[in-house]
Amino acid sequence: MDQVAEAAGVSRATVSRVINGAPSVDSKIREMVQRAIAETGYVPNVAARSLVTRRSNSVALVISEPDRPDNHSFLNRIFTDPYFGRITAGATSALRPHDIHLVVIPTDSTDHHQVVRYLRQGHVDGVLLISSHEQDTLPRQVHDLGIPAVVSARPTSPIAVSYVDVDQRLGARLAAEHLLNRGCRALATISGPLDIPSGLDRLDGYRSFLATRGFPTVPSIEGDFTRAGGEAAARQLLTDFPDIDGLFVANDLMAEGALRVFQDLGRRVPDDIAVVGFDDSSAALDCRPLLTTVRQPVEEMAAEMAEVLMAHIATPGRLPRSVTFQPSLVIRDSA
Repeated sequence: MDQVAEAAGVSRATVSRVINGAPSVDSKIREMVQRAIAETGYVPNVAARSLVTRRSNSVALVISEPDRPDNHSFLNRIFTDPYFGRITAGATSALRPHDIHLVVIPTDSTDHHQVVRYLRQGHVDGVLLISSHEQDTLPRQVHDLGIPAVVSARPTSPIAVSYVDVDQRLGARLAAEHLLNRGCRALATISGPLDIPSGLDRLDGYRSFLATRGFPTVPSIEGDFTRAGGEAAARQLLTDFPDIDGLFVANDLMAEGALRVFQDLGRRVPDDIAVVGFDDSSAALDCRPLLTTVRQPVEEMAAEMAEVLMAHIATPGRLPRSVTFQPSLVIRDSA
């Protein structure tokens, strides 16, 4: 910093103000200092700045999943499910311009105490929390730490925390409406896990709308949001209800699995069975035929989570806020 000050012909304090973005510095002096920084190759000492600002310039993306007997399967899903990649990309796009780094932390309840300890030690300035299952205690634990946090969906318990979500029920209604408009009358669904609010909301939204259209009971098989889970649910569904002609699948990965089963069993899509997914992820484009699906703008939602979190970090004590995005129907070949 002394070398930068000498090269620019200003004081060390002025260099510090320019580096820290102080608005009181004259624009010509700022340009001189920035030119001197480029000439000398100066890079601020992040550790030293953190001591002064009490900021780490890092944010944790904590992905909290239910306990699973096979931890490898849990990690495999995180790194192969397009949803988590889209969340990471969206959050990074909002944080990168502010030189804030994203630290990805997968966890289940067996190591919540390690995550809480890590957060308490000040390694990050805030938390983007992907929490979906009803019994997850981590949102409450993070809230009680007092660290700025934003949750990826409406919390299942009353907590004063900001969250970003999509209107799940409306998305399911769009799927039901589209299948009815195609002339489908033997309708069914492969739901998501029913201990997850999004799984419940999508199932309820689908069934509730169809009930108003004269379908009081709609067959449902519970899935697990994986491709293999979609295959198993589709086989069970066709065994129990062989005449179905319209199917809503609660995410694209399961829909991809279901389409494989229909192909194996000689059921033509959409001629014999029309299929609608949910997400509009890369899996929808891997399907054959290409999957008609309900789009939730995951990248935009994750970027909004990051923006809300940065506002909480900049203004401690800021009141929680909620943001709900609207889904849309993307029509392709499967329905």
